[in-house]
Amino acid sequence: MPIPRAVITGYGCISSLGNNAPETWAGMTEGRNGISPVNPSELGELSISRAGAVQRDLSKVFEPRLMRQYDRVSLLAILAAREALAHSGLEITEELSPRAGSIIGIGNCGWEAVEEGYVRSLLERKRRSKIFAVPRVMPSAPTSSVSMHLGLKGPSFGVTSACSSSNHAFAAALQHIRSGLADVMVVGGAEAPIMFGILWAWEALRIVAPGPCSPFDLNRRGLVLGEGSGVVVLESLEHARARGATIHAEFAGAGSSADASDLVIPSPTGPEQALRSCLQDARLNTGDIDYINAHGTGTKANDAIECTVIRRVFGEQAERLSLSSTKAMHGHALGGAGAIEMIACIGALNENLVPPTINFETPDPECALDVTPNHAREREVRAVLSNAFAFGGLNSVVALKKFVD
Repeated sequence: MPIPRAVITGYGCISSLGNNAPETWAGMTEGRNGISPVNPSELGELSISRAGAVQRDLSKVFEPRLMRQYDRVSLLAILAAREALAHSGLEITEELSPRAGSIIGIGNCGWEAVEEGYVRSLLERKRRSKIFAVPRVMPSAPTSSVSMHLGLKGPSFGVTSACSSSNHAFAAALQHIRSGLADVMVVGGAEAPIMFGILWAWEALRIVAPGPCSPFDLNRRGLVLGEGSGVVVLESLEHARARGATIHAEFAGAGSSADASDLVIPSPTGPEQALRSCLQDARLNTGDIDYINAHGTGTKANDAIECTVIRRVFGEQAERLSLSSTKAMHGHALGGAGAIEMIACIGALNENLVPPTINFETPDPECALDVTPNHAREREVRAVLSNAFAFGGLNSVVALKKFVD
């Protein structure tokens, strides 16, 4: 019996490059820098001075009641999910609702609520936290918020695996479609880490770039953090056909692995296994892949190991691949990174256009692949991979391809 096929019928995004998916994709293809100064915090001083912050004023989008009930990360997820559902043209009816679920990946938690608690306790000397602090801070809050706002009563839960959270969420949703547990999954990731406590913690790791993020460049000095959310509507092909939906891409497969070695030092073994597993699951050969959206954080070790792994898996085919890291433009959104980068993958497939790796000046012999330096490039894009390799050695790779009926 053939495995049910899963297709993407809608997508949405909010990032430092734009307030929606078209604006984000345009920013990527233009090579725009979405990194801006970090606002000072009353909790203390930071050496991290720049990040990829969403510019939209959420208080002008959501009524005050919702601003009190939901953390920033949940509000970002709601915006991306609303856009994705509208883009899909899908109506969540009472009949469909139990067969439509939501999975949102997140790397941290609702940190805005945590910091508000510190301010109230340590600076304002208040006796108790705000009443919605607990539901706002839950890592599952973005998924709960999306399911409630869209009326999704099917399988819904959060996924957290650090920087691989979005890709693991996509993989889980794919399995729900393939297994017949759901007809529709609203799936993606979100993160809002531009908060004092999170930035302060990242300072200690000494891997945040003091200037621009320059993935794969010989003189790269680290990552730059970002925030945002990306969400897609994933449907079974049968369900999408029945309603005459526009199909933007086929979700071909996914592969996951664990390094089982070190909390922060990357290993080539796990990423290689995830890449090979993804290709096998998607029933794709190395020669079928034209573009890889790299994990590409801009750290010395990560970029070099990622390129080594790609060469191991693709062999001679690596020379014809296009590779890029859009994190240099929108920042590393941690658990939401893969979801924002899904917009790059869909755009590349639909427009045969590979977004660039900006801030690239000096080639690194350890990263001697075509990293699409500084400018987008037109080329045929039949199938793409998106890599996510997280702290703790948790890896997830997803594959999309052009839909052929």
